[in-house]
Amino acid sequence: MEGRSDVLVHELKDRMESSAGRLDFENAARYRDQLQSIEKIADRQKVLTRGRDDEDLIAYARTGEQVFVEVAYVRQGKMVGHDGHALDGAGDAAEAEILRGFLLQYYASATHIPRVVIVPGAVEEPNLLTGWLAERRGGPVTIEVPQRGRKRALVTQLAETAKQELEQLRIQADYDRSRTEPMLAALAEALGLEAPPKRIECYDISNIQGDSAVGAMVVFEDGRPRNDHYRHFKIKFVPGPNDFAMLQEVLRRRLERLESAQRREDADVVGDRSFTSRPDLILIDGGKGQLSAALEVLESAGYADIPTFALAKEHEEIFAPGRSEPIVQERNSPGMFLVQRIRDEAHRFAITHHRKVRARKALTSPLDSVEGIGPARKRALLRHFGSVQAIREAAVEDIVALGVPERLAKRLKETL
Repeated sequence: MEGRSDVLVHELKDRMESSAGRLDFENAARYRDQLQSIEKIADRQKVLTRGRDDEDLIAYARTGEQVFVEVAYVRQGKMVGHDGHALDGAGDAAEAEILRGFLLQYYASATHIPRVVIVPGAVEEPNLLTGWLAERRGGPVTIEVPQRGRKRALVTQLAETAKQELEQLRIQADYDRSRTEPMLAALAEALGLEAPPKRIECYDISNIQGDSAVGAMVVFEDGRPRNDHYRHFKIKFVPGPNDFAMLQEVLRRRLERLESAQRREDADVVGDRSFTSRPDLILIDGGKGQLSAALEVLESAGYADIPTFALAKEHEEIFAPGRSEPIVQERNSPGMFLVQRIRDEAHRFAITHHRKVRARKALTSPLDSVEGIGPARKRALLRHFGSVQAIREAAVEDIVALGVPERLAKRLKETL
């Protein structure tokens, strides 16, 4: 698996080459310096350790509310790689809490549990953690906190790597912010919002004549995609092709989750932040009809104060509540660029999932709905008759001849 530093190297190389191609040599030089810094760190980490160690080393860096954890892998006495992880919402936590939370999260899905986990400080509930790790590994696991010597030096070096990576993330965030802030400000001005929207949610419906209908919610925060907050909705309560009703179902279900969260004093206890976070702006893929349908749900749910707009693809017009004429922006304006990007991302996310749903549906058979026809009997029937249509036309006696009980054979014929 490619580590965060490897991904960052690729991104920086792409941006350096792109900037140079545009003759933007100032930015190209900045990316070159960042790239050299990261590569120097990687070179310093090619350290041979002693023995036949099977260890993971863990260290972290903290700047304000940001925490970045670095994990290095020592196998057969050699440091073979490292991986980085940015932690959300961990800035106020104590070291023992950060380490415990990270270990639980990281090793819950890790493909390899080492014999030794080396950390920079004490963790909360170490006995419970080592027991849990040992159970996952199928053998004893030790958590070590080295105070001096080679291992302490490696942890210190790893913490420096985490610090450098955190700094690179901050530089990248500042660069992105310098680009996205003007877009958000322009969008707020075009839509008449009181302030630039921090969290934008966009909704799209994908179906073919009502078949395999799905709804999609994509989220942008600070002008950038928040992929871990994207969500799909399987349409449950709308029969047939009715995009307006489907959109209303999706919005209603989403707002019900938000309402249940806001009944609690601490929304964190509800769990899924994609639903417990309140949007500053809602965008709908569609025109006046879709906007009216959405506003009806928002009003009935008590969220009419959330600014909501629709973007029609045909003429790239933005429809606003209470306005008969659409808001028309220059196609190349920063605000319109951002809105189009968000809408296109929602459409991509919806259509991709819709295709997956249709593909899965295409693999199902009418035989699957008949109680008593399991995989083995299904294979035998299809192998003998060749198709569902041939089974439908076969006599009950022919089906019974394959070892299917007569009562089940009759039920099968009735169902088909």
